[in-house]
Amino acid sequence: MGHHQLDELDYKILKLVASNARIPFLEVARECNVSGAAIHQRVQKLTNLGILKGSEYIIDSNKIGFETCAYMGFYLKNPGDFSHVVEELRKIPEVVECHFTTGQYDMFIKLFARNNQHLLEIIHTKLQPIGLSRTETLISFREIFRRQLPIEEVEDLD
Repeated sequence: MGHHQLDELDYKILKLVASNARIPFLEVARECNVSGAAIHQRVQKLTNLGILKGSEYIIDSNKIGFETCAYMGFYLKNPGDFSHVVEELRKIPEVVECHFTTGQYDMFIKLFARNNQHLLEIIHTKLQPIGLSRTETLISFREIFRRQLPIEEVEDLD
């Protein structure tokens, strides 16, 4: 994966928008001592480079009825079925993340369910049929914290 040449202004913009995706460009411009147009151009550049990938609202899952957050490690029946399994996982709305990992699992996912009974239903009716030999599930009691990547200016390693 290639790293992009970013300057001090790019890193300052990244820090500001990562901490508040709704921050107005004019406020970013004031913090950076540049024009609003310069910020708009830089944000567009960072988006075009794929460094910024949109913005998001964080929904409190408990407040909309999804009380169980689970992490699951998968063992596939046929390791050659990665593409098929990923395609099927994309169809399950409760699955919010999917990762290829090192270690004991073939894949690792994060999902939300209304409760433990709903989680069991998802496992039996949606996950097991897509080609899993077995799963291991960890249930999160609650999220303690979440944060953005530490955005610091780094020197080019080339």
